[in-house]
Amino acid sequence: MRIVVQRVSSADVKVNSKIVGKIGTGLLIYAGIEKGDSEREIEFVAEKVLNLRIFPDEDDKMDRAVLDVPGGAILSISQFTLASFIRKGRRPDFSNALEPEKAEKLYDHFCEKLSSKIKVERGIFGAMMDISSVNDGPVTFIIEKNFNNI
Repeated sequence: MRIVVQRVSSADVKVNSKIVGKIGTGLLIYAGIEKGDSEREIEFVAEKVLNLRIFPDEDDKMDRAVLDVPGGAILSISQFTLASFIRKGRRPDFSNALEPEKAEKLYDHFCEKLSSKIKVERGIFGAMMDISSVNDGPVTFIIEKNFNNI
């Protein structure tokens, strides 16, 4: 699993010009599910995201998690292109992306784990989406599974 986490002031996702998910202060997450991912990795990454201390405290230090932010929420977007490799040539290699049926189940599990503790809005799996966001900071992180830490 590879995810991009952005601290945002606001974000929304549209499908066919209709807003299907919208948040204020919180996290915009792009999630790519890869071959070899399991519920175990998904749960590990979900807990990591929920407790990642990237919001400012009263001293303006990054010391609060999205769970600590009043009204904090998550907008989660599935993005298989994160599972790509671009090592040689100019065309991305998507062979590491998990097949859509299995990826959707794991992505749903990821969102369920997040939503058990915080409000989660979502895009539509596999759809063409238009995402708008105001990145706060900017603050952006990439989290990849690391089997040695699980």
